[in-house]
Amino acid sequence: MHSRSRPVRSALILLCALTLTACGAKVVEPAAEKPSAGGHYPVTVENCGVRTTYDKAPERVVTNDVGIAEIMFALGLEDRMAGYVAPDYRTGRTDPGREEVPWQDGYRKVKWLSKKEITKELVLDARADLVFAGWNYGFGEGNGLTPAALKKLGVGSYVLTESCRNGTGGSGVTGGAARGVMPPLEALYTDLETLGRIFHVEDRARRLVADFRQQVARAQAGVPKDGRAPRVFLYDDGQDKPVTAGAFAGPHDIITKAGGDHVMKDLKDSWVTVGWESVVERDPEVIVVNNYGPVSAEQKKEFLLSYPPLANVSAVKNKQIFVLDYVDLVESPRNPSAIAALARYLNGVRDH
Repeated sequence: MHSRSRPVRSALILLCALTLTACGAKVVEPAAEKPSAGGHYPVTVENCGVRTTYDKAPERVVTNDVGIAEIMFALGLEDRMAGYVAPDYRTGRTDPGREEVPWQDGYRKVKWLSKKEITKELVLDARADLVFAGWNYGFGEGNGLTPAALKKLGVGSYVLTESCRNGTGGSGVTGGAARGVMPPLEALYTDLETLGRIFHVEDRARRLVADFRQQVARAQAGVPKDGRAPRVFLYDDGQDKPVTAGAFAGPHDIITKAGGDHVMKDLKDSWVTVGWESVVERDPEVIVVNNYGPVSAEQKKEFLLSYPPLANVSAVKNKQIFVLDYVDLVESPRNPSAIAALARYLNGVRDH
């Protein structure tokens, strides 16, 4: 994947093999709550270990990637956005404004600035006062787009909490410090609550977090308490070596809270590259495929089922492969519904 920019194995155009309806996606959109100043400002927040004081709510936010845009839409902050950047294959649909996509009104209302990578030039052209992106989800030393570089241009930054660098080494595919400082769902809730303070929409943020927690609790209530957790591997992309999720990427909580045993839970990073031998050794009973790019979900499934080194892996032998969209699996407001969808699938696996 590129500007997100997890490790990229190929450029991709998404063919969604699992619609939101099939996933049982449920999105609650609280009533609009307009940001207001009052006596709220200045407000100081901490984001990825950096404290920042806001004298007022940002007015021209540019976001990078789909899950990040949808966090803003879920908070009702479309009026505070100058635009979003998202390649086609990241949206979960060729047109993110189609009816089956959550927050389609936000996609239609806010300008789609680019289907390529975010750049400083794009940010300046949009007259942005804040860029909401993540390390390797738009921010990176390689492209010169960092919070420090933007600060020199008079532009603020907010870093996606899933992508916070934790300074424990270079297990991430792109090198440098590993990413992740808290469980993935807590990262989502943290961003919603922190942005709620920045934009003075705390009540809406609290309602969203409460609703998401309830969705997850309902999904967990349907998981058999005496059942063994099926071993689950997340397959993102890659043939020579697979890209997968560690303990700090969204799929970890999606898998574990759906009643699965995440086989890569010992990797203290977000998105990482591993060897196929480690997958074979851990023998997953279910493989979750991340759906995005010119390599469709169906093509990824065909590869997994025909790749000789995986022939004796339980998930391959029993053809237990489940598909979720990219935006279900990165930090986004779709994570709770993805948990519910996977929980239903795993319950069916246990029944066989």
